[in-house]
Amino acid sequence: MSDKKLNVIPLGGVGEFGMNMMAIRYGDDIIVIDAGMMFPDEDLPGVDIVTPDMTYLKENRQHVRALFITHGHEDHIGAVAFFLAEFDVPVYATAFTLALIERRIEEYELEQKPQLRPIRPKDMVEVGPFKVEFIHVTHSIVSCVALAITTPLGVIIHTGDFKVDPTPTDNQLFDLHTFADYGKRGVLLLLSDSTNADRPGYSESERAVRPRLEDVFNRADNRLFVSCFSSSIHRLQQLIDLSVDFGRKVAMVGRSMNAVTEIAHRLGLLSIPDNIMLRPQDIMGTKPNKVTVLISGTQGEPMSALSRVAVDSHKQISITPGDMVVLSSRIIPGNEKTIFRMIDHLSKRGADVLYGSMNPPLHVSGHGYQEELRLVLNLVRPRFFVPVHGEYRQLARHARLAEHLRNAGLEETFICETGDVLEIDERGARKAGRVTVGRICIDSGAVGEVVGEMVVRDRRLISEDGIVIPIVTINQHTGKLESAPELVSRGFGLESDKEFMRAAREIVVKTLEASSAEEKTDAGVIKEKIRADLKRYIHRNAERRPMIVPVILEI
Repeated sequence: MSDKKLNVIPLGGVGEFGMNMMAIRYGDDIIVIDAGMMFPDEDLPGVDIVTPDMTYLKENRQHVRALFITHGHEDHIGAVAFFLAEFDVPVYATAFTLALIERRIEEYELEQKPQLRPIRPKDMVEVGPFKVEFIHVTHSIVSCVALAITTPLGVIIHTGDFKVDPTPTDNQLFDLHTFADYGKRGVLLLLSDSTNADRPGYSESERAVRPRLEDVFNRADNRLFVSCFSSSIHRLQQLIDLSVDFGRKVAMVGRSMNAVTEIAHRLGLLSIPDNIMLRPQDIMGTKPNKVTVLISGTQGEPMSALSRVAVDSHKQISITPGDMVVLSSRIIPGNEKTIFRMIDHLSKRGADVLYGSMNPPLHVSGHGYQEELRLVLNLVRPRFFVPVHGEYRQLARHARLAEHLRNAGLEETFICETGDVLEIDERGARKAGRVTVGRICIDSGAVGEVVGEMVVRDRRLISEDGIVIPIVTINQHTGKLESAPELVSRGFGLESDKEFMRAAREIVVKTLEASSAEEKTDAGVIKEKIRADLKRYIHRNAERRPMIVPVILEI
C-alpha cells in the first residue's frame, strides 16, 4: 500500500443498526473507532449477541494501533471484549465509557490486562500518523465524544452518535465551536450519524421530558415505577430530583440499573442526595405514595426486573392496584410483542401503565433530526461526506441533505456498505474494492464461543419444521436389527398421526432391509441412507422438512 493512500473501511454499522466499527488506515497504521454489537433477531435462534467479523483486522494484526470509543452504548462497546481478546492495544474513551467497558470485560477472562486510557473532551492523542482530538457532543448517554482525526492527507471528523441539545440537563453543551473551527481550517471527510435522517425538524431537548414527568408525579397516588434505559443518566437525574421534590424515597431495581448508576455516581455524573435511597426489600413496607422505583426492563426482556414484577415472580416487589408504571423509553422495533405482553400483565394486576407517544413526551430521541444534521454539515463543510449509523434509507436521506453543499466545497458523497473500502489520496476519493465482513454469532458469555452458520441454519430449521430422530439398534457384528426402529419427534406436528408415524417407521425398516450387512455395520453410511429415505418420504407426504438425526445403537 502506498504511504499516500488513506483507507476508510466500515466493518459494521453502515446499512444496519448496531455493530458499529470503523477502521481507518494510512500506510502501515490502522486505528479502529468503536466495537459494537447488536442483539439477534428471530432469524438467529439461540444466539445471544452478534458482533462484527474482524477478519480484516486479524489479517492486518501487526498494523492495528489503537481503539477509540465514542460513547458507552452497547452498539458501540458490546464487542470490545472480543476485540481485546485478539488485539493488545490501547483503548481511548471517557472515564464513564471506560467504566462501562470494564464492567463488560469482567464477564470474560482475557489473557492480558486491557490498556484502558481515559480521555476528556479537548484532549489530543497521537497514534502513529494520526492525531486525534476529542470533541464533546450531546446524546442520550453522558460523556459522548466525536473524533477529529488529523491525518497526513487532511482531517477526518467522526461524529459518533449525537443530537444538538441546546439545553442539556447537565449544562454540558454540544461543542459547536470546535466543529466550526475545523470547518474553517478545512475538513477532508465527515462521517456523520444518520439514525434520524428521515425525521424533519429538530429533536426535542432532554428537558422536554420534565413537564410530563412532573404530571406523572402529580397523578401518582401509590407506588410509582419508572423504567428507562439504565444508561440514560440525564433521565435518572430528573427522576431523582422530582422524587426529592415530591417527598418520595428512591429504590433502584435491576442489575444494570444498579451497576450503571453506581458508576455514574462514583464519577460525579449523577447526584444522589443523602437519605433518599431505599433498599428493594423495603419497598413493600414503605407507604405507597412515598416510593419511586427506578427499574430496568424497558424492552420486556424475559428475565428483566420489570418483566418479573409484571408476572409477580420478583422476590421483593409486587404490583398492587393503583400503582403507576411508566415506560420512559422508545419501543425498539422488533420488541413490540414482548413489551405489550408485559404491559398486559401489569394491567391485569391493576397498574396504570403509561407508554408510547405523548405531548409533552415521556421520552425523547438521542439522535439529531434533519436540521441538526444540516447544522453539522454546514459547520464542517467537508470535501467528502460518508453517512454512517443507519439503514440504507437513512444513509440515502442523509446524503440528500448534503446536496446543498455542492457549491460550497463538497466534491462527493459516498453511501458505503459494510466492507466497502473508501480510498483517498491527493487525486481524490473513490471506492476501491471490499474487505471480508459479516456477522459473528456468539452463543454465550465466553469470548470465542462462536456459533457457525450451519448451527444457526439447523436451529432455524428445527424452529420451523421440528426434529425427527429415528433410533435403530443394530448388532455391530452381524448387522442384524435387534429390535423394531423407534421414531422420536419434537415440534414436527404429526406426532399424533399414528398412521403416518407407522408408515415412517416402515420406511426405516425397508431402508435397513435393502442395505447389506457391511452397510449396516458402518454407522456413517446407514445413518445417511436412513436420513435420505425418510427425508424423501416426509417431504412427499407431508411437505415438511424437519431436521432428521438418525441414532444408531450398536450392541
